[in-house]
This record gives sequence, C-alpha cells and structure tokens, in this order.
Amino acid sequence: MRTNSSNKILVIGVSLKADRYSNMAVHRLVMYNIPTVAIGLKKGIVAGVEIDTELNNYTDLHTVTLYLNPKRQQELYDYILSLKPQRVLFNPGTENVEFMNILDENNIAYEIACTLTLLATNQY
Repeated sequence: MRTNSSNKILVIGVSLKADRYSNMAVHRLVMYNIPTVAIGLKKGIVAGVEIDTELNNYTDLHTVTLYLNPKRQQELYDYILSLKPQRVLFNPGTENVEFMNILDENNIAYEIACTLTLLATNQY
C-alpha cells in the first residue's frame, strides 16, 4: 500500500446501506487497518466507523475518496481543499473535470480510480 498507516482516509458520501460501494469501501479500509473517517447524509456506524453528518476539520488526511456525483461535490470544494489531503480519489461516477482542475491549481494529486479495486490489487 502506498499510504502510511498513520494517515487517515476520509470517505465522503458514505451510505448506511450494505450494498452501496461507499459502505463496502469503509469495510475494506477497516479490514486493511487503514484509519478511516467518514461523512454521509445519515448518522450511523459502518464497520465500527462513525458516520459524521457535519464537515469536521479532520487532520493528517492522506486521501479523500469521493462517492458523490459532481453536482453534489461543488459545495464541498473549499472544504476538501481546507483539509489539505495528499490526494483525492474519484470513484466511478464521480469524475469531475472542474474539481480536478481546482485540485491541479492547489497542487493536490487526484486519481480516477475505484477505491475497492485499488485495495484489492494492493495499489492503494
């Protein structure tokens, strides 16, 4: 894995529904012992991770992985930039050229990739 175990991953758009990819991603991150924090529309717990509904000021983030469509991402641009992640992952269906350009301007790396696939192939 490319991440340092002391760095956290923020999953944005987490669903409490077990059949959603965002939910599966939280389970898999926890399984790989990657410190994980999460934001979703509804409070709850997924794989022992409390789902926040507020935009908390997380520190030491390595990666923000997105499970929100581009339109819903727009209101989070400044928030994500303020967290100063090392990279942002755009999972399938979340690709957003506008936000990618903003990330480029702020020297934040990004990838268009599936979190689950990266974990399964040891490329995370």
